[in-house]
Amino acid sequence: MKSDFIHVGFILTLKNFKIKFIQNHMIRKLFIPLMMLVFFATTSQAQDSPLQRPQPKFWFGLSGAASFNFYSGTTQRLNAQVYAPTALHDGFGIRPYFSGFMEYRPNPVFGLMFHLGYEDRGGKFDEKIAPCNCPEDLTANVSYLTMEPSIRIAPFANAFYVFAGAVFSDNYRKEFTYTQEQQPDRSGDFSDWRKWKIGAQIGAGYDIPLSKVSNLNQFALSPFISYRPFLGERPRNIESLAMQTVRVGLAIKFGKAKKAEAVEVLPVAIVEVPMVEPDVTFNVTSPTNIHIERKVRETFPLRNYIFFDLGSTEIPSRYVLLRKDQVKDFKEDQIEVLAPLVQSDRPKREMTVYYNVLNILGDRMGKNPRSTIVLVGSSMEGPKDGKLMAESVKTYLVDVFAINPSRISTEGNRKPKIPSEQPGGKLDLVLLREGDRRVSVESKSPELLMEFRTGPDAPLKPVEFTTIQEAPIDSYVTFNVKGSKEAFTSWSLEIADEQGKIQTFGPYTQDEASIPGKTILGDRPVGDYKVTMIGQTKSGKVIKKENKVHMVLWTPTVTEEGMRFSVLYEFNDSKSIALYRKYLTEVVAPKIPQGGRVIIHGYTDIIGGEEHNKELSLARANDVKGILEAALNKSGNQNVQFEVLGFGEDESVSPFANKLPEQRFYNRTVIIDIVPNK
Repeated sequence: MKSDFIHVGFILTLKNFKIKFIQNHMIRKLFIPLMMLVFFATTSQAQDSPLQRPQPKFWFGLSGAASFNFYSGTTQRLNAQVYAPTALHDGFGIRPYFSGFMEYRPNPVFGLMFHLGYEDRGGKFDEKIAPCNCPEDLTANVSYLTMEPSIRIAPFANAFYVFAGAVFSDNYRKEFTYTQEQQPDRSGDFSDWRKWKIGAQIGAGYDIPLSKVSNLNQFALSPFISYRPFLGERPRNIESLAMQTVRVGLAIKFGKAKKAEAVEVLPVAIVEVPMVEPDVTFNVTSPTNIHIERKVRETFPLRNYIFFDLGSTEIPSRYVLLRKDQVKDFKEDQIEVLAPLVQSDRPKREMTVYYNVLNILGDRMGKNPRSTIVLVGSSMEGPKDGKLMAESVKTYLVDVFAINPSRISTEGNRKPKIPSEQPGGKLDLVLLREGDRRVSVESKSPELLMEFRTGPDAPLKPVEFTTIQEAPIDSYVTFNVKGSKEAFTSWSLEIADEQGKIQTFGPYTQDEASIPGKTILGDRPVGDYKVTMIGQTKSGKVIKKENKVHMVLWTPTVTEEGMRFSVLYEFNDSKSIALYRKYLTEVVAPKIPQGGRVIIHGYTDIIGGEEHNKELSLARANDVKGILEAALNKSGNQNVQFEVLGFGEDESVSPFANKLPEQRFYNRTVIIDIVPNK
């Protein structure tokens, strides 16, 4: 008999140890959601949408959660009729929690919360062995009605918040069921159970918005976790039974924000509205309709690259390939008649020029019999694959343009000499590698190359042609928020027409943004619009200002002639501008007339971060301006008006699409428009 007791005691001890380990392990696992919420909080400062949504002061909602209830201490006398022969100590249970609640948020950081809830804090105690050598079990079915006032703090003024407060509990149920193997089950109510008790809780949550940014009615889904410690959780007047609870759940919230007060609208095209706090002004400039058709003499740079499709060493079909009998009629200045068979998203004369690059090269080599080239094919498949690509280009030049094969050398590499993909790069690798699968045309013959350029990245001599310019950059609608960089984290635009149809643009972080009038008007010749500027201050306050503006679509009727030049960059390269200094100084600057206007606009492709690309395009454009200004000052031409714009990767105004590598390479550019005197 003694050995049986020892055996049973050993099993019970082992079982209790296992249960305690599981409970402690579960407590640790329950704090994983809390750690995730903290992680969201630390990252959401940068990832929250800068386009600010209305912020209601009062929120109402419902919540539901799973309560993980942990019992400790001792209980043995359940009531006057039921007395457990062996004291019970620890227990655990998972029960539901529901509440209705209200939140008050007078500002983005501090607020109050008030919940009215029902919580089930039941659980089952660890099994014990009575003196009769029989197992005994105790299940507690305990529930409360609660009032939970808390302080709410959003430490980063964003979606993450923490809360802490008191819990006032009114006992609703206090039932138990006691079982012992050799006795019938006993049920009843616990005796000496406190009707009221006061506890505390702490927790954290994260609001996930479910509504559109512009809606005054805002809905949010909020996962949360809270902890109720032992403090104030001694439910009985006798014995030492104590409880603690961890809740993990979801809340659905609704709030309605007040409509921002409208600012008086002035019926003029240019309106300046001073803002008291913060100190910024909002201008909308819609230029008067310029009845011109601007003829442009464009000097278009010619990339010395032929890009190849993955898995093929044949020249892609998008390049214009001639027959031998067509060579005698080929002329650079009439190149538009040789459009590529497969047009890109935005058919442009400039891309037609580029897709004739092999014909231009063959024509120039035929006219300059001493010129030589090296074709360097680059392929991730290896040098052999790269050389096959180069041989395809050589075969075309030899067979169609009758170039002596001795004037053309071929090489094969895994990487081009100036690769787009750099060591350690991790982002946009597919796009970068598409750009590195190419044949580069290298030459030391100046009659083939752009002025003042040498080396493996030297473009071919530019192609000059006359074209009719689409709506010029100076016909764009300009939105200026002076002082926004100091006052706002970002600002955006909502532009509504007469029927209430809204177009959204932004977010922007610079003081100025320009949008083509055609983008806003579409095919309409004129339109009246309400423009709303939405900015968020660095303290979290949302500022809205409204202006009305009359827009007129740019339409051509009269002719004036301007000039356009471009400079190109390698991927993320900030040093390319130094290579163009002599070209800008000695070729472009002398063509700027006294009293003329120079519009310099920079662009990038879509690779990289949007904000970085915006800054990069503007920095390059300002570098070009600095070089031209210095050249003009040196020559005594100082009465020139400059306008500098950086559009980054904005595809609504970029020169080309971004689907093909050649389009992305040509989007890495600064364009210089020289507008003549009127």
